[in-house]
Amino acid sequence: MATRTITTFFSLSAVALLVLAVAMLALWALAPRSVRVAALRDTVASSVGPHYLTMAWLVALTATAGSLYYSEVAHFVPCEFCWYQRIAMYPLALILGIAAWRRDHGVRRYVVPIAGIGAALSTYHYLMQHFPSLAAGSCSASAPCTAAWVWRFGFVSIPFMALAGFATIAWLMLAGRSHHT
Repeated sequence: MATRTITTFFSLSAVALLVLAVAMLALWALAPRSVRVAALRDTVASSVGPHYLTMAWLVALTATAGSLYYSEVAHFVPCEFCWYQRIAMYPLALILGIAAWRRDHGVRRYVVPIAGIGAALSTYHYLMQHFPSLAAGSCSASAPCTAAWVWRFGFVSIPFMALAGFATIAWLMLAGRSHHT
């Protein structure tokens, strides 16, 4: 399969996941203010809840596979901030896989901070691509953090995809907490 096709798949997936994650995080934030929103939140939690660990693991596994595809098959050289995001995502694939297998719901206290750090790194990296002056010497000339190997739909880059993954994992942990408290 061509890199362009795979990139389109990952880009569409990232947009869908980020829209879903933002909508769900808003739902959780607004639920205390509205009985109807709280009922909708509870419906979502009860449908996602039993599967949240497996779903989060699949997101982390797909993100890990995607980053490996880009570096090892497409030969995109990862920059320093790409490596930081990988450092956050790769362990999540392992941790969430084990947690899903063991049905370890306590894992969220480890996963949420890692996903939060990864989301912050992804956001900063995405901003660096739009505002190169933010890079402030943290990037190398051979693999600049400001370069966008992927640019789909006028806004989707690899850090955007990573942000979508981290945000989705975070809201899945939130949905699981609501279901398994």
